[in-house]
Amino acid sequence: MEDWDSYSAGLRERGKELSALHPELMKGFGALSRGSNTTKHLDAKTREMIALAVAVTTRCEGCIDAHARKARAAGATKEEVAEALGVAIALNAGAALTYSLHVLDALDGAGG
Repeated sequence: MEDWDSYSAGLRERGKELSALHPELMKGFGALSRGSNTTKHLDAKTREMIALAVAVTTRCEGCIDAHARKARAAGATKEEVAEALGVAIALNAGAALTYSLHVLDALDGAGG
């Protein structure tokens, strides 16, 4: 398992380095992040639960770290997060099933 505090600190340091190397990129990413957090219908906890589920499906450890911290700060319980993760797990299985059907289509269309 990760030492999430050290991992997070390391990410922040490397992020500062990337920001110095390509400041416009990081400004754009910051604007995108601020824009996604400006919602009228979803509260912060719901946004963070969605973000955690997406982080799992995209296998983004930095996202997991950041959004687990934000979810906790927004009042999410482990039980609520576990339910959101259940959705991510089910969706990943569904995605594997769907893409497996694409493989069958490709086999049928590959000179079959």
